[in-house]
Amino acid sequence: MLEVFNNSILALPSYFTDANKRIFIGYLVTAWLMAIPVFLAATSNKAERTFTQFMKFVFPKRVWLHNSAKQDYVLWLLNKLLKTLLFGPIVLTMVPVALFFSDGLEWLFGAITPFAWSKASIIAVFTFALFIVDDLTRFLLHLALHKIDFLWHFHAVHHSAKVLTPFTIYRTHPVESYLYACRMAIVQGSVVGAGYYLFGGTLSMFDVLGANVFVFLFNVLGANLRHSHIWFSFGNKVEGVLISPAQHQIHHSNNPIHFDTNLGSALAIWDRMCGTLIKASEVKEIEIGIGQYDVKHDSIAEIYWRPIVNAIGSFKPKRAIDLNNSKYKKTP
Repeated sequence: MLEVFNNSILALPSYFTDANKRIFIGYLVTAWLMAIPVFLAATSNKAERTFTQFMKFVFPKRVWLHNSAKQDYVLWLLNKLLKTLLFGPIVLTMVPVALFFSDGLEWLFGAITPFAWSKASIIAVFTFALFIVDDLTRFLLHLALHKIDFLWHFHAVHHSAKVLTPFTIYRTHPVESYLYACRMAIVQGSVVGAGYYLFGGTLSMFDVLGANVFVFLFNVLGANLRHSHIWFSFGNKVEGVLISPAQHQIHHSNNPIHFDTNLGSALAIWDRMCGTLIKASEVKEIEIGIGQYDVKHDSIAEIYWRPIVNAIGSFKPKRAIDLNNSKYKKTP
């Protein structure tokens, strides 16, 4: 137990040096740079456009020292420990999924001669397939977390944040983390399995510092501003294709008309197809949280146990209600 704890603690600094992690130092730096034009636009008095004022703009105490933010820092550590302790024996892994998928394709369609494409073409197709399937399945799981009552109670942990910082990405319940870990194994395994079936065993991807080039670009283009107080829009045209930081902040709005919107990770096309896309220009002002639907995640203990209790309670039969009663009518 002590060894597991020590290994978990020692692994935390690697989050700042691994390009596959959202809080990789390179991504944090680009987010910091992207905040400069936002700061300049918000500061009309040129005398106030100093480095000190800029740092206060990016790192206000009211955000970074908020109780909600402090919970995020603790959850970053505790969830890493719980993942090591609990997920190892039960989470799906990529290799068996890839073998199952490759064998399944061969069983369905028979053995084939691998396509004799150029190495560059295979790498390009494989890299794009990994990205597009990953982004689509993230959207679908995120949609399920919002629409299925049982799952929502676990996802509400993330939405119970009262402020947003880059560490809010780690504000998740272990059940949700487990679902995303299994999703990743299925995505990687299925794409690798299909690639092995079609192209043989020489698979690789275009990467930057070990990260898929598309994932790298997504993170470089302000992914850490998504969970922040800094409103950065890509503009109407681009936001029809890519989810901007401002659009994701709308997703965290406590206004009910913004609930279940902008569910996409990188691509906005899935939200466009489902009618759940809102562009930054359509929203004037937001507050972060769940508003009147606050789930009382006031302590770390409640963040862990309350979703379990509420999720179990979601299976209880609900008493029939009179929908014609004005008490239950939704306001426009």
